[in-house]
Amino acid sequence: MAAFVFLVFFLALTARSYANYCLCKDGVNQQALQKALDYACGAGADCSPILSNGACFQPNTVKDHCNYAVNSYFQRKGQTQGSCDFSGAATPSVTLTASVVSGCVYPSSPRYLI
Repeated sequence: MAAFVFLVFFLALTARSYANYCLCKDGVNQQALQKALDYACGAGADCSPILSNGACFQPNTVKDHCNYAVNSYFQRKGQTQGSCDFSGAATPSVTLTASVVSGCVYPSSPRYLI
């Protein structure tokens, strides 16, 4: 039993990315960004902050909404390797380089759903 617990703990440590954020790449076309945004929001990201009355709605661009959505997805998946790719539209980042307005908070650590 102890060996199993150690194995699970070891795999959890080695599978984790050391990036704090996941952001959509510059230069990616709007269609690919929208596809990443739609996937993230439909697959577990908390996208309520980017709705029209949300704290992260502004700036109202596909790129900024994509940034929030893929980062939320990445955090909810525990920052695991591969959870920040979105068919090449996003990349892990150690710094938040997105346009963030006052009141909008980008999670920077994993949040597990209960």
